[in-house]
Amino acid sequence: MSLWSRIADALSALASGEGLSEVFERLRTPPEQTVGFTIAVIALSAKMAKADGLVTRDEVTAFREVFTIPPGEEGNAARIFNMARTDVAGFEQYAQRIKGMFGTKREALCDLMEGLFYIALADGEYHPKEDDFLDRVRQIFGMGEREFRAMKARFVPDVVPDPYDVLGVAPDAPFNDIQRAYRTLVRETHPDRMIARGVPQEAVKLAEGRLILINNAWDEIQKCAV
Repeated sequence: MSLWSRIADALSALASGEGLSEVFERLRTPPEQTVGFTIAVIALSAKMAKADGLVTRDEVTAFREVFTIPPGEEGNAARIFNMARTDVAGFEQYAQRIKGMFGTKREALCDLMEGLFYIALADGEYHPKEDDFLDRVRQIFGMGEREFRAMKARFVPDVVPDPYDVLGVAPDAPFNDIQRAYRTLVRETHPDRMIARGVPQEAVKLAEGRLILINNAWDEIQKCAV
């Protein structure tokens, strides 16, 4: 069964009276968790679009670059988007449900945040309300400020990344510890690891930019250590 066929099944549950947030509760394990990841990105993107008051064509295109929507399935994606956008539940309730769905799988939540950043910046502008939105989501997800700053630096043009923030280490940490952190991040960014934690194959392409940032940070720290 394809990803979008399983999404259609999830939507049939909504038709029977379940709310979108309740559907997340039934999408905790693979392969359903991959469905949950896609629905989560659509739903939070809808809430984020509501934050700055405008859904641009660029944002829609960006979503299509991350998630390949086959012919005939556009209606399912649009239904989720519109349902989330008009739902009286606030985005914080959605974020909390998603956090519950992925539990302690921090990497999957980071993958989701990257998708939201990518869509937020698709129109070439990072609105202050989008920043507030994403900052609150990362708090609910349990993401630290340093990791959030590093992620923002990859997407927002005028934000300069701190190499130690990127690797999640202190500037005065032992070199061996920094190297260990670097290798761990490279492992976590491997496509096979991402797919195993419920990220749709199309979204794995976002990891390419993350890996470049990780490698650049490591190179910069190595130069300083010489």
